[in-house]
Amino acid sequence: MISVASQDVTGYEPDMMMPPRPLRLAALAAVTIVTAATAHAEDASPWSNDARSSIRLIAGSNVSGDAPLRAGIEMKLTAGWHTYWRYPGDSGVPPRFDFSGSGNLKSAKVLYPAPQLHSDETGQTIGYENSVVFPVEVTPKDAGKPVDLKLKIDYAVCEKLCVPAEGSARLALAPGTSGEDAAVKAAFARVPQRVDAAKAGLTVTRASGGAKAGEKPLVMVDLPAPANTPVTLFVEGPTPDWALPIPKPAQGAPAGRRHFSFVLDGLPPGADPSKGPFVLTFTVEEGQRVYEVTAHLD
Repeated sequence: MISVASQDVTGYEPDMMMPPRPLRLAALAAVTIVTAATAHAEDASPWSNDARSSIRLIAGSNVSGDAPLRAGIEMKLTAGWHTYWRYPGDSGVPPRFDFSGSGNLKSAKVLYPAPQLHSDETGQTIGYENSVVFPVEVTPKDAGKPVDLKLKIDYAVCEKLCVPAEGSARLALAPGTSGEDAAVKAAFARVPQRVDAAKAGLTVTRASGGAKAGEKPLVMVDLPAPANTPVTLFVEGPTPDWALPIPKPAQGAPAGRRHFSFVLDGLPPGADPSKGPFVLTFTVEEGQRVYEVTAHLD
């Protein structure tokens, strides 16, 4: 906000006359350029509503010169409904994000906060209930200009039955403070951090099976975990067409460690479970700590 002081003028001298019109126009243009460069972009787009859910884009607070810019895709769900993680589990479909209509956009990378395990009579799925913010790292083509961020999203929401949903949103994203920064920061904080398998102390081995034709190997995972701390483990294959079972807690772990097991099932056509090595990605939720480990199964 600009405050302007006023006073009565009772007379003028010749040097108080207005500057020539070209100079006035040049000064106005300079002010316009400065204003445009420092103008604050939007905090959030309008909500895009579906029957059982709503989505919108929100901006984080970004400092000029920072790359990438931080934003988020906020989703709200009707009570009792859930949506899916990048790997949905026993059933469901992951969300699909399309930013192809955006302006001044070099790339937009969507990240996934730590999901929840959802169990019902149909099996176990991985996703989010009530609400979620997907963090987005936005890299502009020209860092000196705002990004006209346009999103189209296709996703599914489920109660007992799953139904498709879609939404669209548009947000002008540029450096500046945002009223939605706390939500964006919280979402980024819930993204699992990558940790080297050796530093994490996580090992994965074949426990049994796989020697005979058609027999599926049993895989064991060993990892450290404090006593009395809830631990949830998810596993993904080398490519999205793998659909591995959700690991289940197993007995026999010594103090300070946890064991999980899963059958090496859900491989794509042509993949032989008896032959490795396979690169597997594990997401570990240990209380409030979440991390991601890539390990090789021989």
